[in-house]
Amino acid sequence: MSLSEKGSDSVVDGDVKREHLDSELNADPAFERRTIRRVDLYLLPMLVILYSISLTDRINISNAYIAGMAADLQLQIGSRYSIASLIFFVPFILLELPSNIVMRKIGAARWIGTITTLWGIVTLGMGFTKTWWELVICRVLLGALESGFLPACTYIISTWYVRKEIQKRMTAFYIVAVMMAGFSSAIAGGISEMAGIGGLGGWQWIFILMGLVTIVCGLGGFVFVQDFPDKNKFLTAEQTAFVLARIDEDRSDAEYDHWTMSKLWCYVTDFHLWLFALMLAAAFTTAYSFSLFLPIILVQGLGYSVLEAQLLNSPPSIFAAIFCFGLAWLSDKYTLRAPLLIFQGVMTIVGLCLTAFHTHNAVRYFGSFLGVAGSAGNIPAILGYMQNNITGYTKRSFASALTIGGAGIGGIIASTVFRAKDAPAYRPGLWVAIGAQFVIIFTTCIFTVVFYYKNKAVREGRAPPIDGRPGFYHMY
Repeated sequence: MSLSEKGSDSVVDGDVKREHLDSELNADPAFERRTIRRVDLYLLPMLVILYSISLTDRINISNAYIAGMAADLQLQIGSRYSIASLIFFVPFILLELPSNIVMRKIGAARWIGTITTLWGIVTLGMGFTKTWWELVICRVLLGALESGFLPACTYIISTWYVRKEIQKRMTAFYIVAVMMAGFSSAIAGGISEMAGIGGLGGWQWIFILMGLVTIVCGLGGFVFVQDFPDKNKFLTAEQTAFVLARIDEDRSDAEYDHWTMSKLWCYVTDFHLWLFALMLAAAFTTAYSFSLFLPIILVQGLGYSVLEAQLLNSPPSIFAAIFCFGLAWLSDKYTLRAPLLIFQGVMTIVGLCLTAFHTHNAVRYFGSFLGVAGSAGNIPAILGYMQNNITGYTKRSFASALTIGGAGIGGIIASTVFRAKDAPAYRPGLWVAIGAQFVIIFTTCIFTVVFYYKNKAVREGRAPPIDGRPGFYHMY
């Protein structure tokens, strides 16, 4: 039977069934390149746009703070700003796994389109808050709705590509979104100049206009977000069969495995997954430190005006996008994961030390370039590292949710260690961010040793196949 005949036979009501997938790999290179380019084009751009919107909506609180919200809502009193910042992450952590399970059942486009539209409405509503506790309530709702987005994106992307392709795609997804979100400070600076129009403050217009943009993009998600490989509608049957075959050859998990309580318990007790979550918590501690507090540090610590701070907040993100994608390309080309993580961790430590302790403002600002690039780059690097070392749809779903739950923990830490009383230098918070990078470096070293000996034991016949999947070995 030919390749196209198999592809046609394997489609029933839009769902592709695995049927002797190994033989599907005998495709010509031009067909392979054309298929993967099509996947890239249809899968990634909309997810990047929506994630940049997600990042913008969660961190615009810092832009609104310096644009008048702090005074209007009296956020300088006690720990009000820290509470409003960190409360987002409580529902964000708790609702991630249920979100991944629901998404698989109802479809990615419906789920992502729905939650994006709803959090856009909440963002718009934040522009009409009158008290600080109303802002807190909106942040809780925002966290609940955004909780399902990043785990969903990570989960979907990981199911489409073989492991040697994951790093640059995950980095492109994350870092381009970060770069786009980086412009949000400059955009917010321009929007804040609308203060007085309609009797509203500049900070209110930031939330209102960005909320409207989110709603429009969320509605677009119903049309342009793509589903899992076995449910996709944009590839031909022949292309779908090929995609599933190469995934199956790479990690033996092209076919969906259903949830059971025994699987759930096995995943909960897998220490590898908790270490991935720890690493991402550490990475996000530093990343959120920059996103939530860099505009404030630029104003209060380095003496720039509000508009200057909002404009200066964007260049580090642009540099991060270019630098980190270059490293991710090298990581996939040479299938090196741990060295990339360690290098970016060291780079972040250098940047944080310059920002925290140097006396010259230009050098401190240069430190933010290194810090933002290193911390932002390690986030997709950790997600790719995690996805490279697990197999199976349900385990991938659980691991994505658990690991990104670590992102929420990092957000809580960043929100609490940068205290108002430590302004303008915020030295204790910067020390915590530095310590977080040492956690990443140390944990990466542990994984490298563990993975090396597990692979060796399997190859020498002293241990069963990893996760019961012959031919699968850890990448490090």
